[in-house]
Amino acid sequence: MGAMRPTVLLFDIDGTLVTTGGAGRRSMEAAFEKLHGRRDACDSFPMSGMTDRAIVRKAMHIIGVEDSAAAIDAVIDAYVAHLAEEVHKVDDQRYLVFPGMREAVKEARSRSGFAVGLGTGNVREGARVKLERVSIYDQFDFGGFGCDNEDRTELIRCGAKAGAARLGVPVEECRVVVIGDTPKDVHAAQGVGAECIGVGTGTFSVQALLDAGATVAFPDFSHPQALEILLGGR
Repeated sequence: MGAMRPTVLLFDIDGTLVTTGGAGRRSMEAAFEKLHGRRDACDSFPMSGMTDRAIVRKAMHIIGVEDSAAAIDAVIDAYVAHLAEEVHKVDDQRYLVFPGMREAVKEARSRSGFAVGLGTGNVREGARVKLERVSIYDQFDFGGFGCDNEDRTELIRCGAKAGAARLGVPVEECRVVVIGDTPKDVHAAQGVGAECIGVGTGTFSVQALLDAGATVAFPDFSHPQALEILLGGR
């Protein structure tokens, strides 16, 4: 089960590591209501797999407001402020870490030659707020975030390079694994030549993730083979 190469693991957050009981969507709705008077700005499209900035940009186009960098920043700031309050309103039965994830992260962190980080469309501060609510944020030493790049493939590239730097090797010498719950995670992994372990804990089935090109997929990380494959076994 030891990895043959230095390994960078990049975990998605929403639908992969945790479910927030809708706190993220409600916080985005509140931000648009505060700044633009339109709580419905995001109602017509699914957010799953999108970066925060891409969500804001698309919603701005829909409601017909300017999508300058400063305007997007303002919505993101309002969103994070609302999120910091909203996550504490959700009860523990609806805001939780998915089965097997704490154990997988802990085991990978204990292995030499592994760098364990985040690969998420959340901006860094939003990621912190969401994961501190379930006391897991401090398990991730680096990441590729939605504030690093609006394009998911490029933020995954950022995360892979950050992980390789922690391991002290070029990213080209690393095994990079993206763990995610949407086809967008799969496609981003493919875009940087990484493996992708899909989990059916979000809105997409195991078969949908395999059809999108996931290397392998499981209903959740309590599956007996999930940890073995994560750590480099076959």
